[in-house]
Amino acid sequence: MQRFIRAVMAISLIFLCSRIDSLHEADRIIRLPGQPPVSFQQFSGYITVDEKHRRSLFYYFVEAETSPASKPLVLWLNGGPGCSSVGAGAFVEHGPFRPTTGNSLVRNEYSWNKEANMLYLESPAGVGFSYSVNQTFYSSVNDAMTARDNLVFLRRWFVKFPQYKQRDFFIAGESYAGHYVPQLARLIIRSKVNFNLKGIAIGNPLLEFQHRLERTGSLLLVAWINIRLYLPTSYISQDFQTYHLKSLEVDSIKQQKQVMGKVDVCLEEETTKYLNRKDVQMALHARLVGVTNWHVCSVVLDYDISDEEIPTIHVVRSLVKSGLAVLVYSGDQDSVIPFTGTRSLVSKVAQDLRLETTVPYRAWLSGNQVGGWTQVYGDNLSFATIRGASHTAPSTQPKRSLLLFKAFLEKKPLPTA
Repeated sequence: MQRFIRAVMAISLIFLCSRIDSLHEADRIIRLPGQPPVSFQQFSGYITVDEKHRRSLFYYFVEAETSPASKPLVLWLNGGPGCSSVGAGAFVEHGPFRPTTGNSLVRNEYSWNKEANMLYLESPAGVGFSYSVNQTFYSSVNDAMTARDNLVFLRRWFVKFPQYKQRDFFIAGESYAGHYVPQLARLIIRSKVNFNLKGIAIGNPLLEFQHRLERTGSLLLVAWINIRLYLPTSYISQDFQTYHLKSLEVDSIKQQKQVMGKVDVCLEEETTKYLNRKDVQMALHARLVGVTNWHVCSVVLDYDISDEEIPTIHVVRSLVKSGLAVLVYSGDQDSVIPFTGTRSLVSKVAQDLRLETTVPYRAWLSGNQVGGWTQVYGDNLSFATIRGASHTAPSTQPKRSLLLFKAFLEKKPLPTA
């Protein structure tokens, strides 16, 4: 009888494992068009986050280049609000491939999947390949809804990829992800879900709108009708400021890639062409719903702009207090959210929590050059700049950005020699 019971249990376990494997096997990418040979696995597809309104979020998952079973999982969120983590984050910044003018892909020497299993999420619905069949959703999106949908996504993604549920988990993002990332982390903690969340990293983040304006001094750089004007901030309405912050951010890749003069200024255009190819969409298991073309930033989303003016620095403070590792970093050539204001906000968090400075403000090195500056407070709050980097730091300083990312995941100080 015991043998029979053991046999039934073994058969059941095999059936369960095969069923779990089949859940993500359908999302496996065999090969992207024009892709060079690689040894790591890739997956992409949809997770439904609302059955009633048929709302689904699209993801692209790249396993670590080597030893994926021993490396952490990192969720990446781009900002906007409304810009694609797949198009901008994966294909322009730190994913394994970059499109070229020859309709092919080339390897990114400084891909972040060298250090982690990277999960790129297009969020909220209406961004990239993510969609809502009930399109009334697009006119009522705000930070709270985005965080809730992202949490539902993660719950269901871990069902599809259960081998990652207990892995060290980090959430990272840039720009308006200064809202997305802390709010999602806080919701994870409050929901008491069984995720092994270890920390967050936010680059060039929007944390406090008014503080950002004040720290630019008495002048605000405004790009309007292709004319750059310097205007006193007191003469500009808050709505006007919000509008132009969004305009600057949407165009930031184009505007700031030329900072160092060493990057492909056509990369965003090539990415857009690549992701609009039918063979590419088929390989990615992606589809266009409610739109005729893929765009790097949403053309259907009407995000609640009032959320942009609500500070999230207090959320970051609560995460530091909870014990999460928090890294805030900035490109020192960012004209959208200057690093001086961000550094001041991080310093204020440390002051409020009475954290001692454990690493005084100092230079860190990339090779034999200064990679930027850093300061560490207590055990789990750090700030760093990336020298020569723009608003989208990994696109203009990929090597330095990867070094910073690696140090954060390994909980090691940035190198001084």
